[in-house]
Amino acid sequence: MERKKIVTYKEARVYLDNVSKYGSVLGLDTIRNLLHELGDPQDTLSFIHIAGTNGKGSVLAYLSSIFSAAGYRTGRYISPTVMGYLERIQIDGRWISEDVFAELVEEVQRAVARMEAEGKQSPTVFEIETAIAFLYFKRMHCDLVVLETGLGGALDATNIVSNVKAAVFTSISRDHMGVLGNTLEEIAANKAGIIKPGCMVISSAQEPEVHEVIKKCAEEKGCSLIFTEPEKIQIEKETYRGQTFSYKGTEALSIRLAGRHQLLNAITAWETACALKIPEEAIRQGLYKAEWIGRFTTIWEEPLFLVDGAHNVDAAKRLRESLETYFPGKRLICIMGVFRDKEYEEIAKIMLPLAKQVYTVNLPDTERTLPAGGLKQTLDELKAKEGLFVQVQAAGAVETAVELAAADAGKEDIILAFGSLSYLGEVIRCVENILGERGGSENDRSGEN
Repeated sequence: MERKKIVTYKEARVYLDNVSKYGSVLGLDTIRNLLHELGDPQDTLSFIHIAGTNGKGSVLAYLSSIFSAAGYRTGRYISPTVMGYLERIQIDGRWISEDVFAELVEEVQRAVARMEAEGKQSPTVFEIETAIAFLYFKRMHCDLVVLETGLGGALDATNIVSNVKAAVFTSISRDHMGVLGNTLEEIAANKAGIIKPGCMVISSAQEPEVHEVIKKCAEEKGCSLIFTEPEKIQIEKETYRGQTFSYKGTEALSIRLAGRHQLLNAITAWETACALKIPEEAIRQGLYKAEWIGRFTTIWEEPLFLVDGAHNVDAAKRLRESLETYFPGKRLICIMGVFRDKEYEEIAKIMLPLAKQVYTVNLPDTERTLPAGGLKQTLDELKAKEGLFVQVQAAGAVETAVELAAADAGKEDIILAFGSLSYLGEVIRCVENILGERGGSENDRSGEN
């Protein structure tokens, strides 16, 4: 069968969608073969590699912003995305263009065809996307690439890189059990696989068993090691619009991301940037300018509408803490959508006691979504068991849920869409359309968060 040449962005996406049907496989052999066919673009680049359970994206956002502020041409590779597919590959905050993306997919497809002709294993869609990112960053002569692991660390496709300036760890907790390991130590050991001999290692404060795993791995590979010290944070001001704080006696630092956990992410970025000898003014400027949509983000002001990708237990606990800190006693209306392979029952136990109304939705990924009706049943069983006074309705479509929540909310109420990151972009677009059509002024919209 003759291979069809990819010319347009639409054709590129069709090709990748077809590849994605074959699922994912952990391991480095295939990505190594693919990148070798492409001339090993990753070997010309320098990386900051980030692993962890929660906070990877936020630390990536802070560091990318810091490096750009310091004058480095900075590539960033992230997953999952919120606002659009091409968000995953950026340089200095600008997404790769559709035309360039299509061109690079065609180049990678030719390499894949050569591999298949030689009887080699075909790459997964994540491996192909990773190769595209490396090609793009090489072509654009990036000084640094901030790289987020897809799943785990040791066997994740991103771990093919060798020129690692710093291995950075955010909070590590239990997630993807059975895939990454059955204990916290096993999960930590998997993620610690990104540590390369002689690189700098910077970690958020961790549970004792995780701390020991990272420390041992860093020592074995001759790496300098820094753990953050959250007890040295002094909060000066905090609102749902941002925070001001000092760390280790610094003059005030400001960030526009809300939630106490963002302070932990910010000091992880601070320690990393300091270890890399980035000028302090660039660090301050980068921290303040950093944006990260979908992490306790305000997207509308009246009624106040928030989105948060709390898709595991640890993230749900942080979300609840933020709500109780910023909005005590407020009536909370929730929109919830989750994957069926996540700990949605535990997430619901944490969040449901705060809510007065919950609308459940289906996610765009129809194969992985927990149907709105099934989630409603779970929430109904939980509220009966716990004696909670909360109304639950299966809205199904995201647009329907936004319409119902907006109609239900008074001026003083809070609307929160949470769960999977995968549907928050659709929530944001629906909110802008629905509340915008009501005649909301520019002042009603959220400013940059």
